[in-house]
Formats: sequence, C-alpha cells, structure tokens
Amino acid sequence: MDSGALEPSLYTVKAVFILDNDGNRLLSKYYDPDLYPSMKEQKNFEKNVFNKTHKADNEIAFLEGMTIVYKSSIDLFFYVVGSAQENELMLMAVLNCLFESLSQILRKNVERRCLLDNLDGVFLVVDEIIDGGVILESDPQQVVEKVNYRADDNPLSEQSVAQVLQSAKEQIKWSILK
Repeated sequence: MDSGALEPSLYTVKAVFILDNDGNRLLSKYYDPDLYPSMKEQKNFEKNVFNKTHKADNEIAFLEGMTIVYKSSIDLFFYVVGSAQENELMLMAVLNCLFESLSQILRKNVERRCLLDNLDGVFLVVDEIIDGGVILESDPQQVVEKVNYRADDNPLSEQSVAQVLQSAKEQIKWSILK
C-alpha cells in the first residue's frame, strides 16, 4: 500500500456543486484539476451523483472513489466532494456551513430562483469557505460577516441619477469645507 496516499493533507475538498431538481448545474467548483479535467467529465460525474442521491434519504454517498456529502432544500441539491479517505465529518461541516451561510444571506429563502438572483453572493460564500480545496472557515456567522453581502443592497448601476448626484454634491461640500 502506498503510504503517501494516507498522509494527511489540507486539500480536503475536491469539489463543491449545486444542482437543481432536474440535476442541472447551477454552480460548481472543482479544486483538483486532475480529477475531472474537462467540462464533459465534470457534468457526467455530477449526473451520476445526482442519479444516485436525488431519491435517497442518506447524507453520504460513495461514488467513483469519492466521498460525497449532500443536502437538499426545496428545489436544490448541495454537494461537497472529498477523496475516499476523507473524514465525512469535515466534509459535512463544510456542507452545513455553506447551507447555513446561504440561508442567512438569502433570508431563509434557499431555492433556485433566489439563488440565481444572488449568484455573486453565493460565489463569495463558497470562496470564503474553501480556497483551492483547503477549508478556510466552517462557522456560517463568520462567513456571512466576512462576505458582508446583503441581498437587498442596490449596486451602483441600480442607483438613481438623483442618488449619485446627491452623493457627489456631499463629497464636494466636504472637500470645500476642509
């Protein structure tokens, strides 16, 4: 047996993906470039995982030499993938952190439409939890604070002209007063 395969590693997570009720990809991040290098291979893997898990009541699956933890909510399926030797509790902590963080930023409305409307915030959450396969954070409260994302905030492009002009006037006024 290869002793190098059993050595501990910080690279815990191989992939994270979110699928809809039909098994279609809404979000995916693969952290091991050798695992499924092409888009076609990734989608085939996701389809196999979905077919095995979408009717099951379990939280853990083993497929193609991978440990997969998953959770469903209304019309979404959340997956975190690790190697066969990976600790399921570590992967589950990542999954729970992802789900709880999204639940907070989406105001407990964790469903397909709301997720797609706030996809930028969803990517921020995933990036705050995992970086290159290394788990950075497992506390949803910390993730939400670091992301500081609010679903109801208006980006600059949605501000009215009057709001932009008012802000510019205030800045000019303060610079003159100094």
